[in-house]
Amino acid sequence: MARDRKPSRHRARLVAASLAALTLTGTALAEFPASAAGKPKGHDVSSHQRNVNWQSAKSKGAKFVYVKATESHTYRNPYFGQQYNGSRNAGLIRGAYHFALPNKSSGKTQARYFVRNGGDWSADGWTLPPALDIEYNPYDKKHKCYGLKKARMVSWIKSFSNEVKRLTGRRPVIYTTAHWWNTCTGGSRAFASNHALWVARYNSADAGALPAGWGFWTIWQYDNSGSLPGDQNLFNGSMAQLKKFARGS
Repeated sequence: MARDRKPSRHRARLVAASLAALTLTGTALAEFPASAAGKPKGHDVSSHQRNVNWQSAKSKGAKFVYVKATESHTYRNPYFGQQYNGSRNAGLIRGAYHFALPNKSSGKTQARYFVRNGGDWSADGWTLPPALDIEYNPYDKKHKCYGLKKARMVSWIKSFSNEVKRLTGRRPVIYTTAHWWNTCTGGSRAFASNHALWVARYNSADAGALPAGWGFWTIWQYDNSGSLPGDQNLFNGSMAQLKKFARGS
């Protein structure tokens, strides 16, 4: 996932991939992973997908989707309503995610903005927990960790998480890569016990390396293109477990 401004999302991904070096580079998976049998198929979208045909996505097997709501403390996806409400109306379990820019404002400030602009959660069985997208800085290659030292980055994530928990009752899912996490947080293990992991990795037939601390992934983003609009994802469990995850049980 990436910023919603130009250059395109795919170009921003290439920047992030080049920074990740051998850990993430390689040919994106061209097919549905062999290890996906029985796992609910999903995707994530942002303003780049504009008005999504949700019935078509459902007919292609989508069971869940994450929709970009906000970035930093000033940007809201202009297509959020159509994407978030449209996916629910089509029968998909959906959630909202926030693209973090830790150099722009505090974690608490960005969490508040996110929750006010689509990142809330309810135990209705249709709403995934809020998600924090934290990855290499797409705006400044020289400051790929946003100019924050490792300890300060960990504090920023804690601040965001604590405020989301206070406002919604759920800890955010953390979307990241093993390379970013281990580089920019120093491999912090402070989050694995109470934050679900949404890992991005495209160059292997399995989820590959995980960020330090996590022993398994909850969601795996395995490709940035495919049959569904946006990025392709899997949930690590059954459909019944996905529904329980949405309910918070």
